[in-house]
Amino acid sequence: MNERLKQVNHQFADPNEAPAEPKPAATVLLVRDIQGEGLEVFLIERAAKTNFGGAYVFPGGKVDLEDSSGRLSDMCQGVSDEDASSALGIDKGGLAYWVAVIRECFEEAGILLAYRKDGNNFDPEDEAENERFIDFRKRLNEGEPVLAEMCKSEELFLATDRLAYLAHWITPKVEKRRYDTRFFIAQAPEGQEAIHDGSESVNSIWIKPEDALKQFEEGKLLLIMPTIKNLESICGYNNTKELLEDKNSINPYDIATIEPKFFMKDGKYVGLLPGEEGYDDH
Repeated sequence: MNERLKQVNHQFADPNEAPAEPKPAATVLLVRDIQGEGLEVFLIERAAKTNFGGAYVFPGGKVDLEDSSGRLSDMCQGVSDEDASSALGIDKGGLAYWVAVIRECFEEAGILLAYRKDGNNFDPEDEAENERFIDFRKRLNEGEPVLAEMCKSEELFLATDRLAYLAHWITPKVEKRRYDTRFFIAQAPEGQEAIHDGSESVNSIWIKPEDALKQFEEGKLLLIMPTIKNLESICGYNNTKELLEDKNSINPYDIATIEPKFFMKDGKYVGLLPGEEGYDDH
């Protein structure tokens, strides 16, 4: 583990207890084009009191029970539960990850990936509509399961077809709270402004992935391993179209499950990834 990451609020597990069972979670790399300069990705800074507090991460969180409800499945466009489950290598319930990504993106970044009933991308038309969605976002962040209600009353469909499945990470056993996280990537709509929620996240930035990694190396930006590796996977692209075409071409069956292992060596935590020397010894 990089020494700089000691500033990140890690909640370590009791070594005398069995590791926690990972909970299903979903995360999104929200990207946008920079005119003539490639692309940027949206990062939020976790509040100090939260797990991974102080680190910059992608919007995301746990898959909620409501995310797998039949009401929301009927409000998704482009991906069926059968297709989603097959892509993730599970028997059923895969669509809930796509729904969770869209919900978490709206909760944590204020960006709603959705279609109007006429098929156009959702963007607030006026201040009154924008205020309604600010209220929906507030209620979601307060724990109210109002996503289905919002879609029905506003005649919206969740744009599950605008998400590309990217990666699969499992939180290492050294952590108290563990997640079985699917990473996705999506292009941010042009008419919506991304902004952190001010509660679980206290700051947000749009940044080129190459610059984020450079700032991490310089000790200016705190990142955790899954964020680093997923940022590396989107470097070198000229625009979001090129990036998304490439990631959509990946066979989901080729996406490996990555569970880092951390252990103490000479009084410091050392992290290893599958395939690295010594990984199978711990």
